[in-house]
Amino acid sequence: MGNLSAMSSARNGETGIAADALSVLNSVFGLPGFRGAQEEIVRHVSCGGNCLVLMPTGGGKSLCYQLPSLLREGCGIVVSPLIALMRDQVAGLLEAGVKAAVLNSTLTYEEAAAVEARLISGDLDLLYVAPERLLTPRCLSLLDRAKIALFAIDEAHCVSQWGHDFRPEYIGLSVISERFPDVPRIALTATADELTRKEIAERLALVGAPHFVASFDRPNIRYEIVEKQNAPAQLKTFISERHAGDAGIVYCLSRAKVEDTADALTAAGMVALPYHAGLDAATRARHQDRFINEDGIVIVATIAFGMGIDKPDVRFVAHLDLPKSIEAYYQETGRAGRDGKPSSAWMAYGLSDIVQQRRMIDESNGSDAFKRVSIGKLDALVALAETANCRRTRLLGYFGETQGSEKCGNCDNCVSPPTLRDGKVIAQKLLSCAYRTGQRFGAMHLIDVLVGRETERVKQFGHDKLSVFGVGRELNEKQWRAALRQLVAMGHLRPDTEAFGALKLTESARGVLKGETAVMLREETPTSRNRASRTKSRRGDLAPRPAGAVKPADAALVGALRAWRSEVARQHGVPAYVVLHDSTIDGIAAVRPGTLSALRGIAGIGDKKLEHYGAKLLALVKAAGA
Repeated sequence: MGNLSAMSSARNGETGIAADALSVLNSVFGLPGFRGAQEEIVRHVSCGGNCLVLMPTGGGKSLCYQLPSLLREGCGIVVSPLIALMRDQVAGLLEAGVKAAVLNSTLTYEEAAAVEARLISGDLDLLYVAPERLLTPRCLSLLDRAKIALFAIDEAHCVSQWGHDFRPEYIGLSVISERFPDVPRIALTATADELTRKEIAERLALVGAPHFVASFDRPNIRYEIVEKQNAPAQLKTFISERHAGDAGIVYCLSRAKVEDTADALTAAGMVALPYHAGLDAATRARHQDRFINEDGIVIVATIAFGMGIDKPDVRFVAHLDLPKSIEAYYQETGRAGRDGKPSSAWMAYGLSDIVQQRRMIDESNGSDAFKRVSIGKLDALVALAETANCRRTRLLGYFGETQGSEKCGNCDNCVSPPTLRDGKVIAQKLLSCAYRTGQRFGAMHLIDVLVGRETERVKQFGHDKLSVFGVGRELNEKQWRAALRQLVAMGHLRPDTEAFGALKLTESARGVLKGETAVMLREETPTSRNRASRTKSRRGDLAPRPAGAVKPADAALVGALRAWRSEVARQHGVPAYVVLHDSTIDGIAAVRPGTLSALRGIAGIGDKKLEHYGAKLLALVKAAGA
């Protein structure tokens, strides 16, 4: 790769840069062209510009710094907080013939010294460094002596205290602009609202730099949020009916729930592995490696798992507990369908989730300002969960993006629209019950009063004598719970975490009680809605089959290609998708190339992969046609 930098630096103007970029994109990565704003970003950074890039998972962020690193003189320094991401990206670059390495805690002293020597001698195109490693005096001194092409700060939202994954070590990255002011900087993230973007720009000295914001839309992902009843049973049904044999991630809030859920899925005949910080490092590494390298593994995890995992064929992400914010939800669900194929984002949620998250915020050590922002972010997520309108439209709207249509056609509310009804009287009964019982009780007690249950607790407090006792017998317990959640989402009720989840009226409740505020409630029709979900949400109906998808007749060739890929991956000690992506295998199966030239024309086959694997791939195609 060394000659690329020399060639690039010898040319003048952006025209030469653009021509070189397209040439390298094709020769190294085997891609015929850029997607979206990639070309503009590559040209800007290659010419020495700084920028902030917001691009969804699977949108091609990595190329935005990998290509400029190859085009500019010197080595691109990539700051990443994730060992797994560093390892996989370096493995993929090495397969493509790029001189790449990592500098992190997994290396021995001798290995690290060898990498440092290669950097100083100019023998590296890209070097991935952990933020805490970069900030050491030794590493900064090393960089002072090296020729640096650019700095790329990946997962840049980690620098923001308002982000969903704040990491204190990222704060120190401001030293990059101070110590290396003439080296271009590119900060990249898949998730950041306006407040988070502002802080990223301030902390990384990118205030005057352009922001490249791609669409946040992931049209291949179907969003579905269901009322939490028996979450483990609901999850098993979802996986067995919609994603049997698929790779997926299930997120739970606690370690105990991770273990219980993994056990339940295993008992149901699925290959499910737990992952959380309470497991020893060797077990976590083993489970992660199995998930990355094997097909059909379900990983059940806390949020400690997932960021930086490049596995492209994760077919579903499920949440059994409410995340902290829409940013967290978007980041986690974005790990599904990186290859662009139909995938699912499924979540079960209930009122207890809101109470639990509010309690965690209130009991945190954050400032009052931090708590206010956190509550606002939680409220936005609850509104997403309770909306009767298109979930994708609301999700994109949170990030300031307007969708062309009010309906996406690929979320549960679009596929099976809920019925809305005038809920003013129901809301008044509920709010009156909360008020007359002293605003000291949670959902279960309020429902007992409303439906007229003479429980010991109801009689103990004399609530069986209240005027609201039994006024809500027209609804069952499930319907009242749905109404409660919606009133919380609308802001007319709020959980009082100091009183163990008691529901208290807000200022806006006054307008509802006086009849001045309209309340439209979603009317649940569980039988018909679940049936629609099950019949319309099968994998084949999630979205149109992408162009170039494999025909049924090519199944034998696809199987042979995947078996060969698995063996090569095992020999090289890398994930299978590092050798060839599924999309490349699909392309080979669809085109059935008979020559090296035809094979070279398939996306994902660059010069090095053609050199290393071309003859064998052609032999497999020929054997399949025999």
